[in-house]
Amino acid sequence: MVAIVDYGVGNLFSLVSSFKAIGVPAVVTRDESEIEKADKIVLPGVGAFGDAIKKLRSTGLDKVIVEQVEKGKELLGICLGMQMLFDKSYEYGEYEGLGLIKGNIKPIANVIEENLKIPHIGWNSLKFTVNKSKIFKYLNEGDFVYFVHSFYGADCTESVIATTDYGATLTAAVGKNNVYGCQFHPEKSGEVGLNILRAFCED
Repeated sequence: MVAIVDYGVGNLFSLVSSFKAIGVPAVVTRDESEIEKADKIVLPGVGAFGDAIKKLRSTGLDKVIVEQVEKGKELLGICLGMQMLFDKSYEYGEYEGLGLIKGNIKPIANVIEENLKIPHIGWNSLKFTVNKSKIFKYLNEGDFVYFVHSFYGADCTESVIATTDYGATLTAAVGKNNVYGCQFHPEKSGEVGLNILRAFCED
């Protein structure tokens, strides 16, 4: 069973539908005991980092997530959920993240070509790093996924498992031990996205 953390921010319905499509039971919850019982944890998120991390901490579930990761449970952060895995975000201020992935969240405006639109919205291809991650086992180099973001994971070379090109090379996904993060939305990325979720759910 997959526990999708409900802290008031995230595209929860689409995620539940995606897990249903691959035959994996999933529950949207803010119940600590359900998260502890789950086989895997998903941390979703849309919107602004500062608001989201504040809401997450107000529930106390930030500590639960970190404790479960330390016990070896696998965690997948999606979009803003991925960004919250990092040490810090510089999105309209400076905010502390969960510290599960070394690095910082910074504006894409500082690195992409000036003529490109922000936020970055649309389909972009994935380029894997040298060792193909477990969550990409059913994917091919160049498969397309759906992005919606104005900030990206920086200073995180050691954890990058996939990049994408949008006027610059941007972090598309990260992974460290039992922690994974996708800047894109698997639940909006068709069969490619379902295959990522399928691989994540396997032992």
